[in-house]
Amino acid sequence: MDANTAEVPHLWTLGQLARGGSWRLTLPHASTSDLFIWTTRGQGIAHLNGRRRGLGVHNALLIPAGAMFSIDPGKQGFGLAMTAPAGSVRGFPREPVLLRVRDVHMQGEATALLEALQREQATPRPLAGEAAAAHAALLSVWFRRTRDAVQPDAPDASAAERLAAAFTVLAERHFRTGRPMADYAEMLDVTPTHLTRVCRHCAGITAAGILGGRVLHAARSALVDTAQPVSGIARDLGFSSAAYFTRFIQHHTRLSPTALRKAATAGK
Repeated sequence: MDANTAEVPHLWTLGQLARGGSWRLTLPHASTSDLFIWTTRGQGIAHLNGRRRGLGVHNALLIPAGAMFSIDPGKQGFGLAMTAPAGSVRGFPREPVLLRVRDVHMQGEATALLEALQREQATPRPLAGEAAAAHAALLSVWFRRTRDAVQPDAPDASAAERLAAAFTVLAERHFRTGRPMADYAEMLDVTPTHLTRVCRHCAGITAAGILGGRVLHAARSALVDTAQPVSGIARDLGFSSAAYFTRFIQHHTRLSPTALRKAATAGK
């Protein structure tokens, strides 16, 4: 089952979400499902709302469908992820949230809820979908209670953080159009130089790097997961020609689109 198309809440490991390609998590992208992640081992990095965040043990992330994000859990990182149809779980916030959970009781509650969902889906029984939805609802209650306890007075985002977040929203909306960076800056009423500086400060990567990473994720997904011709993928992602698309892929992966597709097929 594809994590992006699960029709009921479903539990995965981060490794299963990556499906053999770490780029599926580490490049900027968005899911068509709501995503809850609970990390249990390792140290890594997450990009949420255009902001770079450290990722550690007992961190909870809620990433709504359509929100751009990336996660690098690190070499020793491990975590569980629940996907749910977009908007199906009452109370889940509609913008990304990261919680650092230090209370042992709260940690145990989250683990127990996820283990219950895991047991439910491991043993097919009648009303499995309804049971999965009930477990997801309980996880939503846990998340909201924990957020209120962990972040009772969360500081307002700075102007720079708001700008970086707004850029990721626009980038997710328009990354297939081939728009130049100047267009994004104009839509945000800032100069390209200022936008680049703000994204580098907040995310540790330039605005062009964020946009290019999003395009690369979509390109690799299309090459690996579909049989669509390279020329069609290039056209759908706003490239002026298949040759330009090929140079883009080679620059980032050192392989041509065709070679990248063959390598992925051979690895399955």
